[in-house]
Amino acid sequence: MEDFSKLYDKHIDGLFAFGSRFMTDREALKDCIQDVFVKLYTRKEGLSTISNIESYLYISLRNRINDEFRRSTKICDSEITDASMQVIAENDEYNREQMEHRQSLSDIVQEFFVKLSPRQRQIINLYYIEHRKYEDICRIMGINYQSVRNLMHRSICRLREYAGQVQIAV
Repeated sequence: MEDFSKLYDKHIDGLFAFGSRFMTDREALKDCIQDVFVKLYTRKEGLSTISNIESYLYISLRNRINDEFRRSTKICDSEITDASMQVIAENDEYNREQMEHRQSLSDIVQEFFVKLSPRQRQIINLYYIEHRKYEDICRIMGINYQSVRNLMHRSICRLREYAGQVQIAV
């Protein structure tokens, strides 16, 4: 049961995003996804013959949406074909690659951020993350306006220095 729950958690977001491209009714889409997992769970003895569970889930959802489409034209904007699935799969792969790239850049920036002094981290966080104005930062940090500007400048210079030491593929 725990493995089934992990399978559900792993694929639910992707299946929902996939189905959202074809269905306008979010609740009906959730029902379709639920139906796919209920069917999978009730027929778990036959799972050993499934070589690619992810493909199985997406194809099952596609078929379930098409069944709903046949019952009610209000639910689905267009019937899903193999060609449309190919386009979506290519887009999903591209989006997955972009997300992985953004995550790796985020990890690198986080490494740089950790190398800053605590006050430098605080000022970067206040200005860029919390979107505070310099006057607010002066009150929060208890330093004058020029000191805030100087600390910000040194912090940015330090981040640039760290970035210059690493080759990042864009």
